[in-house]
Amino acid sequence: MELALWIFLLVVGLALLIKGADWFVDGSAGIAGKCKIPPLIIGLTVVAFGTSAPELCVSVASAIKHSTEIAIGNVVGSNIANILLILGVAALIHHLPVTRNSLVLDLPVLLVSSGLLVGLGVWGRALEWWDGLIFLGIFAAYLTVLLLKAKKSLKTAGAAALPVQTERTPKGKIARWYAAMREKIWFLIVLTIVGLGLVVGGGTLLVESAKQIAGHFGVSERIIALTVVAIGTSLPELVTSVVAARKGETDIAVGNVIGSNIFNILLIAGISSLVYPLPFTLEGNLIDALVALGAVVLLYAFSLFKGHRIGKIGGAAMLACFAGYYVYLFCTL
Repeated sequence: MELALWIFLLVVGLALLIKGADWFVDGSAGIAGKCKIPPLIIGLTVVAFGTSAPELCVSVASAIKHSTEIAIGNVVGSNIANILLILGVAALIHHLPVTRNSLVLDLPVLLVSSGLLVGLGVWGRALEWWDGLIFLGIFAAYLTVLLLKAKKSLKTAGAAALPVQTERTPKGKIARWYAAMREKIWFLIVLTIVGLGLVVGGGTLLVESAKQIAGHFGVSERIIALTVVAIGTSLPELVTSVVAARKGETDIAVGNVIGSNIFNILLIAGISSLVYPLPFTLEGNLIDALVALGAVVLLYAFSLFKGHRIGKIGGAAMLACFAGYYVYLFCTL
């Protein structure tokens, strides 16, 4: 009975995380829009941060509770799932083009960040506060470059060239009410605060539930973090990428995953290691981090093929690698 309760609370925590992140993005993006901030800037900052909010809250909550296996496993596991599972599934549905910006900036940054995670982890056998400062310094530089490029593109294109987003007419009374309320600044503020609260509360509940379930089955927190927690916190990216692929709107699918993975390493691992040192075991975390690095290399390799796009063969190869990694994980139980 107690196990069933913790599983139920884990599902509730995931639901709170996902819905809270959704409301947080709606509220904060709405406020930014009211302040006349360009949509491109909002996408690069508010929306990107919002999709990584579940991983951030789970890892920071884990670090505060000294559940370091969950903190680092969530980051690495999410990055593996984002590339091998999410892009693998999306590529089977529709070929995924990789933009020039991703090839020359985002993918190299992700490759360097993934390599740095392995290097710093092996070197100090833990991610300490100074490692966190290195990650956050690179993150600040990367975000600055993104904002400067966005500002330059806006200036070059001109205000008239900004994309106009047309929203579909909401169906149902609740949907129409929600759309109308999002025009009010006070509602957007409330939505942002409530969304953030749900994310924090859901993350805390998810961490505690995962710890209890791991203890009940005698499974390490690392395995729980790399499987249940990692895939659970990657659900927003999974839903976004799969829906985009089904609709043929694939331009953002790869960029969304790459951006989320960069946020996971530089921002989330960076902040988490400032809160509490994250031990890096050579027999466990090193293999996981190397798989995450290998996933980036595989993505980069497929991106360099003719046409710079990931097709069904690439998607199948990614899913095969993901399945192989999970077989390895469960064989080590």
